[in-house]
Amino acid sequence: MRFGNWLIGLAVAVMVAAAWFVMNRPVEEDPFQGDLKSLSYSAWRQNLSLDRIDPTEDEIRADLAVIASQTRAIRTYLSSGINGRVPALAAEQGLMVTAGAWIDADKEMNEQEIASVIDIAHNVGSVNQVIVGNEYLHRNRMSAEQAAAANGKLGRSQYKEGDTDPEAVAALIGDLRRVRAATDVPVTTAEPFDLWIKHPELAAEVDFITIHLLPFWNGINVEQSVKWTMDRYHAVQKRFPEKRILIGEVGWPSEGLTRNPLPDEAAEYQGTGGAEASPVNQGLFLRRFLLEAKKENIDYNIIEAFDQPWKIKTEGGVGAYWGLWDADRQPKPALEGTLINFAHWRVFAIASVVIGLPFVLFLLRSELGMSRRGRFFIALLGYGGALTAVLIFAQYSQLYPSLYDFIALAAVAPAFLLLLAIFLIEGLEMAVNLWLGQTRRRLTPPPLHASWRVPKVSVHVPCYNEPPDMMIETIQALEKLDYPDFEVLIIDNNTRDDAVWQPVEAYIKSLGRPNFRFFHLPKWPGFKAGALNFALTETHPLAEIIATIDSDYIVRSRWLSDLVPHFADPAVALVQAPQDYRDGHEDLFKRLCFWEYAGFFHLGMKSRDEKNAIIQHGTMALIRKQALTDVGGWGEWCITEDAELGLRLFENGHRAVYTEKSYGRGLMPDSFDAYRKQRYRWAYGAMQILKKHWRDLMPFSGKRLEPAQRYQFLAGWLPWIADGLQLSFVALAIAWTFGMILYPQVIAPPLALYLFVTIGMFLFKVGKSFWLYAEKVPCSFLDNLGASLAGLALSYAVGKAVWRGIFTSNLPFHRTPKMENAPAALRGIVAAWEETLVFLLLVGCGALTLHLRGIEQEAQLWAALMFVQALPFGAALVLSMINALRLGQSRRPRQPSLQAAIALADGRTPKGPDGLDPGPGSAPEREAA
Repeated sequence: MRFGNWLIGLAVAVMVAAAWFVMNRPVEEDPFQGDLKSLSYSAWRQNLSLDRIDPTEDEIRADLAVIASQTRAIRTYLSSGINGRVPALAAEQGLMVTAGAWIDADKEMNEQEIASVIDIAHNVGSVNQVIVGNEYLHRNRMSAEQAAAANGKLGRSQYKEGDTDPEAVAALIGDLRRVRAATDVPVTTAEPFDLWIKHPELAAEVDFITIHLLPFWNGINVEQSVKWTMDRYHAVQKRFPEKRILIGEVGWPSEGLTRNPLPDEAAEYQGTGGAEASPVNQGLFLRRFLLEAKKENIDYNIIEAFDQPWKIKTEGGVGAYWGLWDADRQPKPALEGTLINFAHWRVFAIASVVIGLPFVLFLLRSELGMSRRGRFFIALLGYGGALTAVLIFAQYSQLYPSLYDFIALAAVAPAFLLLLAIFLIEGLEMAVNLWLGQTRRRLTPPPLHASWRVPKVSVHVPCYNEPPDMMIETIQALEKLDYPDFEVLIIDNNTRDDAVWQPVEAYIKSLGRPNFRFFHLPKWPGFKAGALNFALTETHPLAEIIATIDSDYIVRSRWLSDLVPHFADPAVALVQAPQDYRDGHEDLFKRLCFWEYAGFFHLGMKSRDEKNAIIQHGTMALIRKQALTDVGGWGEWCITEDAELGLRLFENGHRAVYTEKSYGRGLMPDSFDAYRKQRYRWAYGAMQILKKHWRDLMPFSGKRLEPAQRYQFLAGWLPWIADGLQLSFVALAIAWTFGMILYPQVIAPPLALYLFVTIGMFLFKVGKSFWLYAEKVPCSFLDNLGASLAGLALSYAVGKAVWRGIFTSNLPFHRTPKMENAPAALRGIVAAWEETLVFLLLVGCGALTLHLRGIEQEAQLWAALMFVQALPFGAALVLSMINALRLGQSRRPRQPSLQAAIALADGRTPKGPDGLDPGPGSAPEREAA
């Protein structure tokens, strides 16, 4: 292994370790000295499903002992059940108790709570005050419909959305009066600060005011959070100067979603980055607030003592992480010590290097021909994948995953790993195309020995129901082949209309050339492969090379004379020229398709040729006849018989040669539907091949292919498999969105890191395509953009083909239609109706998420992901409409004269009024490339 590879690997390892350090720079903040005034305490524990379960009294005693080390008072929220035992147990630790009674819609439960709290206040000496109801009015804010109904009863417009239900206010006042009359300790209720301002009548019903000040929920950035808290405290203090004020809940979560400022917050709090839940921010807020509270002798209660994972089901993910101790009763660094987000970041940094370095060295070893810049780029990719995987693990290690989370993770993780694999494969392809050093490709034929004899070539042209004029043009171009010894076999299989095939037969007979023969097979099995196998039986016995072209191709006269000499090397069994097209000038749709096709032949086929792993095509291919017969001929079971034959040739140890020089041009599909069906057939055939040849393609089972060949075939199909998985993601994303909307407290957006990585990889893939096209494909920026649009538009069709190809084996052969009539605009919509429906669903889900949960930054990222996922489906609709409306249609005749077409195929610029508009793919432009 190169010493330079070790240097590159170690250099990037240092960069990865530095990245972990930068992400976890320690934050120094003065620790809090002394006891806290009070801490919230809920006695419940939780099981694996995050259902809350009652603790034992011994567990409560253990909790209270931990709490007593930090404060001399606690606040409870319920007085019935096991929580009703807390005040008495707290007295054993010398803790004072603010006892709470939970008030809700359940009137029977409310009565039990009120009776219990009165009893506790009378019988437990440590109870020094009582709070009746916790954010009861806040939980009874009216919706727009409820406000309208209340206004209807009054006959005037008094209430608006967000106002408190007047019946709830009256009910709460009644409960307060009952408890105050029955106890001797001070009584109050707890509400957010704004409800005390809106309902000053509550102040007359309580002995002191309890406000909740939680800047996180209002989306206030941590740097402004203490100022926001103190401003609200002072506002309530100013409004009720005669009342003692307790901040009943103040705190900050250590994990969870990031929230943007509420729309009604002052301008000074907008655009500040929002409230981020993290261990560092929890420590910063608490330490700074406690300092201010100490200065002003403010009465407060910190929420809360211990993390409460069961709250995920009621308050969402962030509700679980407000504790000063975690759920295992281990202290967080909130009040003292160095603040850091990943306490064990050094372990994660080492894991990233330990995983990444061997992987990177393996990648670099397989790409010895790469320039230094390319190898450094590959090292960045490899470490980037390892860093991402470890970072996700690190993030999950700080959460309380439920059984639901484990199920979701099990479903998402394999697909996410596949996404990382595709990211690496795309990056490797990019590096090979941009920074490959010396090429291994054979660009010219080997020197010919004096004894080498020019082999006879048999050209096979299968056709089915093709327009006779087009077929005759193809034949006339073949007549001009500049090669001494060849024959042409036209095999028409299963065409029923005599008016279609008989003119072609008549033209062949009129030539009077015995080396041009026509066969009509009225009922022949095996589709195109069956016709080609028949042609093998009729091939001249002296023919050594089989050439195949599609029925619409006009070939260059030097096709055979330039490429057949490659067979002087006995190891060569296949010589492939690129597919190319002569009708890219006709309209915008075909121009977009032309450049989408071109990318594969300028990029993918060249990198595959470096590893002797090209994809054989059914047109412009030259095959050694002996090799073809040795491997069993054309596979009639496979819908893509050409690619499958190429793989069998490689499995039998043969070599292939690829030239990017164009030697023939055909016609592209006329409609979006035909274009989509063609790609559907290719993807379906790839799955057939994968199922048939999986043993030879797997890394540790196949021995007939070189590792690089296996990689090229699997890597080439992996993006199509990813399109199949994308359909599953889309269905899951739509279902997840509805779950987030219907059950917002239970189902939250996935980890922001997942969303960042997914969107980032999509942007990387698009950027990589633009970069490679700009460097290697001779097209303009707009053509580059159009090629991306055309490629995206096929994602849905490819995904469907992958799933069907995995589970079925009987897709009928789809001939790619040519010369179709232009569809109407309505047909453009109908042709893409499935993609349009999914596009609207995804955009609707994104918009609905922003409308209902837009304050959460993770929800905004989720909406962005919905919009990104919608792009391929929207691209399909756009491309279909471009095709339907014939945008950019050339004013010239659809077909050039035969003489002009043959001149262009020969690489000569056509002259005169019948000349072909060069457009994209014209011979001069392509030759210059």
